[in-house]
Amino acid sequence: MKYSKGKIGRVFVIKLEDGDMVPDAIEQFASAHNVNRGLCILIGGIGRGKIVAGPENAGASPVVPMLFPVNGVHEIVAAGTIFPDEKAVPRLHMHGALGRKQKVLAGCVRPGIEVWKIGEVILLEITGISSSRKNDDRTGFSILEP
Repeated sequence: MKYSKGKIGRVFVIKLEDGDMVPDAIEQFASAHNVNRGLCILIGGIGRGKIVAGPENAGASPVVPMLFPVNGVHEIVAAGTIFPDEKAVPRLHMHGALGRKQKVLAGCVRPGIEVWKIGEVILLEITGISSSRKNDDRTGFSILEP
């Protein structure tokens, strides 16, 4: 286990609107407001997009993600972290549960999902640390390094 210790900085309340794309909108907000590290919570509606739900083969290297479409309007609750990549660009890593009728999809929103009507985001900035994401050639992931 590796870790670093920081403090909560600014707190942002963000209203995403119909058609905004996640993670793009949150990453753009973070860049515009110089939020390099943070914790992000999202609730609202999703109209369409794709999520990652597992690798095709757990033993493969690099990992090949399985993409699943989000068809129809879903409710979403999601949490993620923002840390800069190797080019110092804030990147969101967010996982969520999306529900419609009696079915739930869960996974990573990295490929992108579109907000339906409204998305409510709370973004807590983390200060006093230098944690970042580093590319891992073995897995193909951008891995958090505390």
